[in-house]
Amino acid sequence: MKDFGIYIHIPFCRQKCFYCDFPSFAGKEKMIEPYLEALEQELGQVRRRLSEAGEAVFGSDGKLAPQTLYIGGGTPTVLETVALPDVFYLLQKHIDVENIGEITIEANPGTVDGEKLRLLRQFGISRLSLGVQSFDDGCLRAMGRIHSGQEALAAVAEAQAAGFGNISVDLMYGLPGQDMKILQESVETALALGVQHISIYGLQLEAGTAFDKMQQQGRLILPSDELTEKMYDYITAVLPERGYQRYEISNFALPGRESRHNLSYWQDVPYLGFGSGAHSYWGDCRYQNPARIEVYMEEIFQGRAMCHIEERLTEKAHMEEFCFLALRTSAGISVRRFAAVFGRDVHEVYGETVSRLVQLGLLAEDGERICLSQSGMKYGNQVFAEFLLPDA
Repeated sequence: MKDFGIYIHIPFCRQKCFYCDFPSFAGKEKMIEPYLEALEQELGQVRRRLSEAGEAVFGSDGKLAPQTLYIGGGTPTVLETVALPDVFYLLQKHIDVENIGEITIEANPGTVDGEKLRLLRQFGISRLSLGVQSFDDGCLRAMGRIHSGQEALAAVAEAQAAGFGNISVDLMYGLPGQDMKILQESVETALALGVQHISIYGLQLEAGTAFDKMQQQGRLILPSDELTEKMYDYITAVLPERGYQRYEISNFALPGRESRHNLSYWQDVPYLGFGSGAHSYWGDCRYQNPARIEVYMEEIFQGRAMCHIEERLTEKAHMEEFCFLALRTSAGISVRRFAAVFGRDVHEVYGETVSRLVQLGLLAEDGERICLSQSGMKYGNQVFAEFLLPDA
């Protein structure tokens, strides 16, 4: 049986956050029903295509049998309680959800209540990823979030009461109006809640977002680079001190509570993405679905699932990505796995680069693995650039 993951994209949101450049849309509620019809058709088309290709991805009942399933967005929980079962029924029709080791759903605290969370548990969701971003109401308003800090607290409590024992909270730093005290209070609040996983991301200004436009107009006031660096240093020190292991640059978890689905991305495991804007990595190809809901539905209704090849990976590109992604994790590059995948020793390809970065204190090596040092974690993008290979 082939190891792989499945990602399901639900592109609907109540309101577009000011920093968000994901394929998500507000005010498209009338498209939910036809979108779910397209999603089911896409699942069926890909399932048939893989079956005809003889891929070892099916369980005994002929359904797709991934190791992990991740339902993201957008905001999947923006769907009403009466509509959510439609999503799970179509997934159950094509995917062996009963035997998946980890099923994650993303949720906005402003779109869940006890009833909806109990429903998610009933349908087998084992991991809840809450997009809190901050517990400070001022920061939340500045980001265009639809929930308050109190609603975030309530969402975690209601999720725990509904039986979720694996809850992840997303937080952000470098936000408008955020100072060190505000950040520390949000981190301490998350720790006090006893969640199993915390993801913390620095704000990135992405082209085309509301924040990007505000920046161009001189209306976006952000913390200084010096303060943002202090925030980063605080986060990366306090979370491990409190028992949350840093297993990836932006992700911290209690032992054994790492996101298995996200780890598979960083470990070069293939995955299938379904829905508008979703990506797939299969064979030597990366595929991307059209981001616009209308275009995606038209393509799928014409039977064109997995037709848009975003990139056909060369060995060079595959090596580069293999290293970039592995280095994001605390496990780093496995010397043995690199040799198994590419038939070459990693030092034959990157020996000079590795030696130089070790001397600079950005990498560490023990003979079996090549990992980012603490300093390397801080300057990861600079390290990754060193793993770009020259054109032949």
